[in-house]
Amino acid sequence: MLEKIKSPNDVQKLTYSELAILAAEIRKRIVDVTSEIGGHIAPSLGATDISIALLKVFSPLKDRIVWDVGHQSYAYKILTERNDRFDTIRQFGGLGGFNDPEESKYDAFRVGHCSTSVSAALGIAMAKEKQNLPGKTIAIIGDGALTGGMAFEGLNYAGHVQQKDMIVILNDNKMSISKNIGGLQRYLTNMLVSKSYNSLKKQVWDISEKLPDRLRNKFVFGAQKVEESLINILVPNIIFEDLGFKYVGPVDGHDIPRLVRVFNKVKNFMHGPIFIHVVTQKGKGFKFAEQNATKFHGLGPFSESTGENIAKKSESFSSFFGNKLSELADKNPKIVAITAAMTDGTGLKSFAKNHPDKIYDVGIAEQHAVTFAGGLAIQGLKPFVAIYSTFLQRAYDQIIHDVALQNLPVVFCIDRAGLVGEDGPTHHGSFDISFLTPVPNLVIMAPSSAEDFGLMLDFCEQYNDGPTAIRYPRGKINYCKKTLPKVELGKSQTIHGGDKIALIGLGTGVRMAENVEKILKEKYPEANFYLINARFSKPLDLEMLNNLKSKVKYIFTFEENSEIGGFGSMVKDYFSESDIKVKSFGLPDKFVTHGKVNKLYESIGFTPENFAEEISEKIKGYYE
Repeated sequence: MLEKIKSPNDVQKLTYSELAILAAEIRKRIVDVTSEIGGHIAPSLGATDISIALLKVFSPLKDRIVWDVGHQSYAYKILTERNDRFDTIRQFGGLGGFNDPEESKYDAFRVGHCSTSVSAALGIAMAKEKQNLPGKTIAIIGDGALTGGMAFEGLNYAGHVQQKDMIVILNDNKMSISKNIGGLQRYLTNMLVSKSYNSLKKQVWDISEKLPDRLRNKFVFGAQKVEESLINILVPNIIFEDLGFKYVGPVDGHDIPRLVRVFNKVKNFMHGPIFIHVVTQKGKGFKFAEQNATKFHGLGPFSESTGENIAKKSESFSSFFGNKLSELADKNPKIVAITAAMTDGTGLKSFAKNHPDKIYDVGIAEQHAVTFAGGLAIQGLKPFVAIYSTFLQRAYDQIIHDVALQNLPVVFCIDRAGLVGEDGPTHHGSFDISFLTPVPNLVIMAPSSAEDFGLMLDFCEQYNDGPTAIRYPRGKINYCKKTLPKVELGKSQTIHGGDKIALIGLGTGVRMAENVEKILKEKYPEANFYLINARFSKPLDLEMLNNLKSKVKYIFTFEENSEIGGFGSMVKDYFSESDIKVKSFGLPDKFVTHGKVNKLYESIGFTPENFAEEISEKIKGYYE
């Protein structure tokens, strides 16, 4: 059946029995591809039937569809002229893992972070109305996205403005507000979307228009109370009615004929804003994903027959962090951990197992997580807040206003710093040093190895003079297998001394500096470079920098953060009035695409070979 779908319009021509076959084929396609290259399998399997029903009823170029979050939309991608490229998803030069208007005309808005769909869809709907453009605008929110405060800000305003062509579909896969589907709810849903009910409702309001104002107000109030009471008795989640939406549901999200009927009636007989509550099973159609939706939310290649990961599992920075924090909490009763719906992703699974009373998963609510940590800290606890770099951007005001301004000893554990690979530009941690550096009172560190990381966590546990932040990358952790000096505030580690040239790395930049040095030493065997692990990007190690003033002519810095506003730019500023030349190597001033990390490094020239060649051009006069 799938081979018949050349455009979304072809879905509208299929019978219900053909749609069921199509759903099975799409699920198989998703499993076959993701088992080979990885991806977000469980969310998209759960949303497959919704995608089919949407395209059976709506036309995505006229009825704009905004997904939230984008990793639910694999079936939608397959059905919107991307099936022939689906096996390139999340690969360099291939389809992105999320939605992007630059990738397809059927994608209405770029997404990656969650809880944004309602606000974006409302903006699109109101812009269409002002331009007299036809069609509905549909936001599909789910997979925990409704736990984010921004979603409710959007719902609140959409209810206030009463945009008539606005539809919100909640894909409730038990990551949000799941409720049982029963006969009464089914009956009421049928009634609320029926032509006869909405015609009768319109007639009642028309009658009320003919009444005197005094009687009309009482009549309308009474009628509204009767309807509201009925819905309150039979339907959960009446909060959406209170926000100004017409609530429809719950609806079985895997019953395609029923979804189609509901969508058709909502489209043709109801005016928005309308909230459709659809209940689905995450991982639907693949037993291993159904049994362990968290594991199959997003993962690498796996065996279709066993569900086991194919890639050999290795210790990551994230898992090291979770284990180390658990050890610290064994000894320090004040330590607590906070995460925003990423217990597994941030490596806190072991901490949660060992200290279930010390971990708080606040849902996809980074702003709340940071201010909540501030409250815990001001009352004497020691919060470690584990959030991906890209998601910490969403809590910038809270970092400044609710933690740093009060100089509270909150520890920000910034996972996925630097390029993260297949998830692409919405998830790369490229900017945290740049946006955190101006914040007063905040100490910022980056480890070069497992040993370094452990010492920094020890330091943070004991440091109570203000907030601290440790940024660390995704992926396998490296051990230097050396005894390192303990971490002292604002002090770097000189790996070895030299003359004329200094190579200073921060975090993963230390390994880059070491590899650059090896290449340069082959070309200039007589050269003797300073090699320094900066450890801190704030405060800078001024003693070390002052020492270099009398000994070097050139300083090169390396970091996996935007070159603009990064560690290197601060070093450059420090030496701006001296004769020392400083060149910083960081991530370029552009959004980096998706793909394997090493491929991304090559595409932007972020390689030791490239840096060594550039350095060689600048220093050759010193050694020739």
